[in-house]
Amino acid sequence: MKKEGKEFKVTPYEVSGKVNYEKLIREFGVEKLDDKLLERIKKHTKELHLFLRRKVFFSHRDLNWLLDEQEKGNKFFLYTGRASSTGSKVHLGHLIPWIMCKWLQDKFNAEMWFQFPDEEKFLYKPEVTLKDTEKATHEDMLDVIALGFNPKKTNFLIDTKHAGLMYKEACRVAKKITFSTVKASFGFNDSTNIGSIFYTAMQAVPAFLPSVLKGKNIPCLIPLGIDQDPHFRISRDIMPKLGYYKPAILHSVFLPSLSGMGGKMSASKEYSIFTTDTEKQVEEKIKKYAFSGGQPTVQEHRKKGGNPDVDVSYQYLKMFFEPDDKKLQKIHDDYKSGKLLTSELKEILIEKINKFLKEHQKKRELAREQVDKFIFKD
Repeated sequence: MKKEGKEFKVTPYEVSGKVNYEKLIREFGVEKLDDKLLERIKKHTKELHLFLRRKVFFSHRDLNWLLDEQEKGNKFFLYTGRASSTGSKVHLGHLIPWIMCKWLQDKFNAEMWFQFPDEEKFLYKPEVTLKDTEKATHEDMLDVIALGFNPKKTNFLIDTKHAGLMYKEACRVAKKITFSTVKASFGFNDSTNIGSIFYTAMQAVPAFLPSVLKGKNIPCLIPLGIDQDPHFRISRDIMPKLGYYKPAILHSVFLPSLSGMGGKMSASKEYSIFTTDTEKQVEEKIKKYAFSGGQPTVQEHRKKGGNPDVDVSYQYLKMFFEPDDKKLQKIHDDYKSGKLLTSELKEILIEKINKFLKEHQKKRELAREQVDKFIFKD
């Protein structure tokens, strides 16, 4: 489903312009993640993750119902995924829903199902081969494992590898979806290959597969970027017809592009920080491309101050890299007053990203020996 205003567009395949999240809540028909619901989550978790406190996750579908079930003893499982493709490496924006999943797994002792739909980019991009996606999927798995998921409670599903497990259930989903629904949701036309049309049925399966395997109805929570919501709107319509719960969904905002030109961090090498970037690459990208909220000259900046609300370096600190509220407030105030220069703000961000990536990359290498522990054995 395509939702767009005059100034922005948000679809599963394109995000552009300055996104108005309040408008998106109304257009997508989702609920705001308000303070009352955050407090309810906190009763279970004893604390709130940075992504919840700072409203990086900002809306939801049926989260109150999910917590009702949890409190009745019907524990939920988690589901999210990554469609791998050659030349499309994991960047910082991809990590946000995965980090949220890891935190939720720890706090709720929840089972995690992670789907790698390695056929998606093969079907959607003429130049991509299945050999390409197989290699890319393996690399992407390393980034997921590096975040610290519990291998005893985490299951990797690879669509081509687990087709025998998933296909029967995907057929049950596909039988309930009309071509007109898929066309309206994703903008398909008569030239769209039939694999792309069937794909959304495969994507729905992990949202109820644990219920099938365990022979009982288990709630599902899917943390994802708001742009992916249309895929699961269809799933939510279909699953009750098959006798399963609708999955609850937790939506995140987009980590902005370094350019500050709207949209989200993407596969663009210039405007994205990848998990495999070197310290030098991170430094060069931030210094060259990170949009500044500062003044044209040092003198003007000292006098007038900067605008942290539009400064990308500050936004990255707020959303991801500075969990201490007092430290963040000081950075905000110092930048706004002109005491802190844009170059100094960028240096703070560079140091924090490189510290994060140094640890992540170390764990990523160790993950090469752990992949088999995570792949679901059916």
